[in-house]
Amino acid sequence: MTKTTAKTAAPATKKTAKAAATGTPESPTKVTKTAKPAAKVTQASAPTAESVVPESKVSKNMPTTATKVDSKLANAWKSKSGAQLTEQELLAMPDAEYMNDKQLEFFRTRLEALKDDLLSNAGETTEHLREETSIVPDPADRATIEEEHALELRTRDRERKLLKKISQAITRIESGDYGFCDETGEPIGLGRLLARPTATLSIEAQQRRELKQKMFGD
Repeated sequence: MTKTTAKTAAPATKKTAKAAATGTPESPTKVTKTAKPAAKVTQASAPTAESVVPESKVSKNMPTTATKVDSKLANAWKSKSGAQLTEQELLAMPDAEYMNDKQLEFFRTRLEALKDDLLSNAGETTEHLREETSIVPDPADRATIEEEHALELRTRDRERKLLKKISQAITRIESGDYGFCDETGEPIGLGRLLARPTATLSIEAQQRRELKQKMFGD
């Protein structure tokens, strides 16, 4: 029985010695096979170089919607008449086109519309005053009506002065002086003219004039 035990143990001893000499584990093939699928999954999930668009190409070759809208707005004046332009389209025009024919037409149309409104209001005021010329027996009612008439007359007086300024502005459009400061000759600016079409001074010149009036009076 001792000889049989020695023979059966001998092969195991030779395999163990061989593995120790070569420095490899007894079952390296099994470990390698189980590690390969993980590597394949990693390669499949990673994006390829062809599918990635460089950031520089996106910014240069793919304009945003805002850029397209601004470009369209800036060129809208080329296909429209001055009377058809909106305020946004007018402001989007390049500085080199300041007070060109279309801008002058835009402001002429606006001034004439404002003039027509003022004349219409003046006619309504005159008609209103005629209707209320009857004698009112109640002193309180009569005082209220007179106060309303005085307020309307003051309003019409301001509008009369504005009508004069509008006529002068239209005259400046015809002479080619509209849009430029009377004191400095510099552009008044589209923003100021949109807010006050009858302006004859730039903001800086207007501020200097108001300061002088405060210091020295009219």
